[in-house]
Amino acid sequence: MKKNIAIVMGGYSSEVNISLKSGSVVYKHLNKEKYNTFRVHILKEKWVALDKNNQEYIIDKNDFSFILNGKKINFDCVFNSIHGAPGENGQLLAYFNLLNLKHTSAPFYQMALTFNKRDTLSVVKAYGIKTATSIFLNKGDKIDENSIIEKVGLPCFIKPNNAGSSYGISKVYDKEAILPAIEKAYAEDSEILIESFLDGKEVSVGVIQYKGKTKVLPITEIVSENDFFDYEAKYEGKSQEITPARISPEEKENVEKVAKKVYEILNMSGFSRAEYIFVNNEPYFLEINTVPGLTEESILPQQAQVAGISLEKLFDNAIQEALNK
Repeated sequence: MKKNIAIVMGGYSSEVNISLKSGSVVYKHLNKEKYNTFRVHILKEKWVALDKNNQEYIIDKNDFSFILNGKKINFDCVFNSIHGAPGENGQLLAYFNLLNLKHTSAPFYQMALTFNKRDTLSVVKAYGIKTATSIFLNKGDKIDENSIIEKVGLPCFIKPNNAGSSYGISKVYDKEAILPAIEKAYAEDSEILIESFLDGKEVSVGVIQYKGKTKVLPITEIVSENDFFDYEAKYEGKSQEITPARISPEEKENVEKVAKKVYEILNMSGFSRAEYIFVNNEPYFLEINTVPGLTEESILPQQAQVAGISLEKLFDNAIQEALNK
């Protein structure tokens, strides 16, 4: 009997439209002969399932079901393609956990932890993973520009602590730009992170559970046309994403080892894509994305293709891994 699969997409953050694109690609590539697939829009104003004609059906939040042609549809598994809240920060997954409903992401605590950049850095640093020097601020904290410069130097990055897709991030070159950049970051989140600038080659490393084992995908080199890998560079073609990356065998070995270690330190499962910058051949961890972009143009699907894994196989594997948990 075919399994009923909910592909959740949308969300409550600035990344809602990106998530809708990712979810639509998953829906397109999941095998309809093997699964009954339904797109489920999780939006602030409504939770609805869509049929193939885009007819909407209200989701019953008591058990995450809906009625189709007089029949109640329950799901066997949820494919999580929500970037940001509430899919990537663990909230929705805690709800699924209460319902004993399987999903393609890591457990809700791991998702909440990795969505918080400060807490993620605290965990990986304790295991000897190299990172940039950083300062953490809560909204309302006193801001001392001179102390910031003294600790992290210039240029530096100012970013929201809980946000994705480079929303609210700034690269700051002088003291006068610090306060405006902080306000920009606070527009996305009440917690912000200020990090030292690392001058080196940036790479993105996908790590997934594939056929029951942790698999490091081919590495992608990021070459941004802009000052850094911002929203335009990520989503509007203002960057080159070169897979496999043009790095030395030593760099490749080092970053693969670190990426796998980070995945296991954080007790991850399902998809992940983390960013690193090389300083003297050593990878410095920046952040990890646990619901990375899943469109045909997105980095992790590009990496899977280079590894010989089609989108259908990539997405099918995620469902099978979830069902086998």
